[in-house]
Amino acid sequence: MKKIKLNVSGMHCASCSTLIERSLKKLEGVKTSNVNFSTSNANIEYNESKISENDFIKKIESLGYSANLEKDRKKQEQREKEEISNLKEKLLISSIFAIPAFILGMFFMKNPLPSQDYILWILATPVQFYIGLQFYRGAWAALKNKSANMDTLVALGTSAAYFFSVYVVLSGVGHQYFEASAVLITLVIFGKYLEAKAKGKTSEAIKKLMYLSPKKATVIRNGNEIVVKISEIELNDIILVKPGGKIPVDGIIIEGHSSIDESMITGESIPVNKKIRDEVIGGTINKQGAFKFKATKIGKNTTLAGIIRLIEDAQGRKAPIQRFADNVSAYFVPAVILIAILTFVSWYYIFDTDLSFAMITSVAVLVIACPCALGLATPTAIMVGTGKGAKNGILIKGGDSLEMAHKLKYLIFDKTGTITKGIPEVTNIIHFDKSEKEILKIAASMEKNSEHPLGEAIVEKAKKDKIGLNKISNFESIPGQGIRSNIGKKKYYFGTARLMKTIGINNISDVTDIEKEGKTVMYLAENRKLIGLIAVADTIKETSAMAVKALQKLGIKIYMITGDNKNTANAIAKLAGIKNVFAEVLPEDKAKYVKKLQRYGPVAMVGDGINDAPALAQAEIGIAMGSGTDVAMETGNIVLIKNDLMDIAKAIRLSKITMSKIRQNMFWALFYNSMGIPVAAGILYPFTGWLLNPMLAGGAMAMSSVSVVMNSLLLKKKRI
Repeated sequence: MKKIKLNVSGMHCASCSTLIERSLKKLEGVKTSNVNFSTSNANIEYNESKISENDFIKKIESLGYSANLEKDRKKQEQREKEEISNLKEKLLISSIFAIPAFILGMFFMKNPLPSQDYILWILATPVQFYIGLQFYRGAWAALKNKSANMDTLVALGTSAAYFFSVYVVLSGVGHQYFEASAVLITLVIFGKYLEAKAKGKTSEAIKKLMYLSPKKATVIRNGNEIVVKISEIELNDIILVKPGGKIPVDGIIIEGHSSIDESMITGESIPVNKKIRDEVIGGTINKQGAFKFKATKIGKNTTLAGIIRLIEDAQGRKAPIQRFADNVSAYFVPAVILIAILTFVSWYYIFDTDLSFAMITSVAVLVIACPCALGLATPTAIMVGTGKGAKNGILIKGGDSLEMAHKLKYLIFDKTGTITKGIPEVTNIIHFDKSEKEILKIAASMEKNSEHPLGEAIVEKAKKDKIGLNKISNFESIPGQGIRSNIGKKKYYFGTARLMKTIGINNISDVTDIEKEGKTVMYLAENRKLIGLIAVADTIKETSAMAVKALQKLGIKIYMITGDNKNTANAIAKLAGIKNVFAEVLPEDKAKYVKKLQRYGPVAMVGDGINDAPALAQAEIGIAMGSGTDVAMETGNIVLIKNDLMDIAKAIRLSKITMSKIRQNMFWALFYNSMGIPVAAGILYPFTGWLLNPMLAGGAMAMSSVSVVMNSLLLKKKRI
């Protein structure tokens, strides 16, 4: 199965996106189709042996819209600017005709000017058929596909007002409503203009990320420094970055060191110190020293490009709650047309009002009921929510994940590299005859050429304490037990309790308490005499215990899963504040434990995205530690770029506030339509004499959509 994303132009409301989505789903070979009105994108998964990309484009065009396979985000952004500019131009032209029409129709009603009705006819005509042409086209396309949308409502409502007014002018009977149709179209265009501008603000997160990468870079080729475009950088190029410069692509430092601001990628405000062999991320800012690095990822493979791709996909994927809005929109427009017809029939034939009154109430019904606000309720909130998450180093891969996160009942942490740092550290040094410093110096001297993680931890501890190492001779590795070597004339043994017994040392000190803490103990002997021991362990991250506590406060039950023995597992779990432990579990069996808990409620699995992949996939929400790995980004529903477990609670809180905004938007959109339609139909007229003018209905409809978008934008102000 292949996935593509098409940019769709010409959609005016949620009904348009629903029509395109359903039409695409009917095509042979299509597995899923997801059309997002807010982002103007169609995401399609299909069997490429049965259907091609051009078939999708042709189908969308046959529905009266246009589509293209555009991979350049900047070009798409340019088209969005052109759309706003086009709407602004139409609004200006429409206003030039509609404002004079409004003044004449409203303020010169009792004392009309000579030939006023004809002047109004002249003013209303270009608005109706030039500015309003897009509504006629949209309505015709929907009719051809046996559907109805917002364009249908606007075209029917304004045409009724316009052609009734023509009848009035020619017959001399009744009151004309030319100003109503002209102002109505102008207000709808105004609403669309405000909506387009507001929608642009919901995708600011992507725009900011797009402009992170510099346009050029200094590359060293054949010993010369040359400036090239980013697109011309090749894998393994050596790139020079000066203080204050942006890092163009991902790579590994080979010369120099610096402090790098990674805040736009990770959300972490404190600059990170980088040295030789450390990874750097494209788009981040070099704060201090100059350095050279080798390019390891370029173009679409960089971390930044991956993040942008994830956010775009996330903003295009619907939350389950969106299906409700889509279903309502699909049936809503035909229902409104039926209500408008019943309104006309009731007032004209049953209550015996004049034709003008019946017509104006039915037009008001058609106009006030446009379901734009309902269509924007979910996608705009999701766009802002996922953008806010990305700004904080939390990548949430879609509305479905964002909606599920706040429903979680259980969360399982992998141990190594998730709760713990994944890197062994020296935790205890016990000395007998010699000093602690001397014990560390001897052990590190023996292990300095070792590739064993535990040996590396000891050497790293000596470096950190600035301890110089001794020269060794006669080095020998004893498989499964340890090592031995000479320092000067003395022979040293360093390894397990078994090694000590092998050389005849049986009076090993009692270290049971240390081993109960989940630490690995290595013994050091000099000429067959025990002189000290060093304990090494994979220590927990600084924020692990705080993260567990924060999640428990949210009502989530926490588990830990690991392949380690029960002693080690229980020791780490105790330090992290976790009571429930699955120990001695093989990587391939982790998914089974997730499945067991799923019987009782939604489960999240937190892992490093590599050996935990099956469990991450099995869980309702897979949370992958970023670590800069492609696997993590591909596997998890949520990716923690900073590798900070505190961000899990933030992601859940973000889910809660986003869903709260969606519910607010849905309520007001539905409440507005539920209250607006009866008022527009004239239900209050018999009691109050109050009737909703179609112009007011048009203004209210336009502002309802804008208010939903603005309410979603308030998410940016929320703290998580």
